[in-house]
Amino acid sequence: MFDKIYKLISNDIGIDLGTSNTLVYLKGHGIVINEPSVVAVNIKTNQILAVGGKAKEMLGRTPGHIRAIRPLVDGVISDFEVTEEMLSYLINKADRMSKKLARPRVLIGVPSGTTNVETRAVYDAARSAGARVVFLVEEPMAAAIGIRLPIKEPVGSMIIDIGGGTTDIAVISLGGIVKSKNLKIAGDRLNNDIISYMRDEFKILVGERTAEMVKIAIGSVLPVGYMETEVHGRDLLTGLPRAVVVNDADIRDAFSSSIKELVEGVKDMLETTPPEILSDIMHRGITLTGGGALIAGLDQLLHSVLKIPVYVVEDPLSAVARGTGVILDNVPFYKDVLIGQLDELPPR
Repeated sequence: MFDKIYKLISNDIGIDLGTSNTLVYLKGHGIVINEPSVVAVNIKTNQILAVGGKAKEMLGRTPGHIRAIRPLVDGVISDFEVTEEMLSYLINKADRMSKKLARPRVLIGVPSGTTNVETRAVYDAARSAGARVVFLVEEPMAAAIGIRLPIKEPVGSMIIDIGGGTTDIAVISLGGIVKSKNLKIAGDRLNNDIISYMRDEFKILVGERTAEMVKIAIGSVLPVGYMETEVHGRDLLTGLPRAVVVNDADIRDAFSSSIKELVEGVKDMLETTPPEILSDIMHRGITLTGGGALIAGLDQLLHSVLKIPVYVVEDPLSAVARGTGVILDNVPFYKDVLIGQLDELPPR
């Protein structure tokens, strides 16, 4: 009886808690929030000034008493209090879109291979932020569910979720992760590669936001047609502002080492995959999700090296968030994919 009442008076919220962006799914409404994982804090008063897009605009532009903080590093919480404030803001914002009496039930995606301490930190932050019940799921599993891979069937599927802080590689069969690997090669690493390349080759210092804009504008791992963009920064020799023009070949040079590591990580994963599942993967292909899947030519490069079909899903950025929505629609059916039953699973 209580479960039926809660179904009427509380919301179900799914959160893809990412290093770069956080997406929020509200049951019955779809994805309602897509905000950068950035919080601006007044360090004099400990007051939260902005969360999400407004806070990201402050990165690199704040006075001494204001800090724009990214509370997640490599997919795990680095600043608990700020993460709690960010989750509270996002949960309350989503909850207000469909006003209910009781506190919401929340499902959060976390990177594969996180430790018990790290998952407990996410759980505690969500409970402190106002969630009534908290479930956790590994992001590659949520992404696989979100893109409707047959995870419950006796057939192997391989998914590569390239986010901001980490790349999750997972082999899934019969409702569980058979093999998984977590690499620290993702969007942030590529941004830092561009910053280092601009410093070494052009003797110009650029910020993180500029590097990300260059990556999105002309980033590629294979030649896909000539592209160029103008980059503004500080000349390291004179200390004065300077603009340079960089092209797609420059960015490929900047990326080359990290992309090579990523490809080697996928190869290592395939080498340790059971042969029957490997046969399924050769048949069905590898699925790319996450923001990194949008880098031009990455699927073609993986295909040429691995000799296995590689597919980029439609709207790869939202795959994990969509997966949380599917799980929340039928929690008892998907209870086996959840990490540790930290909260009792109510039948619903």
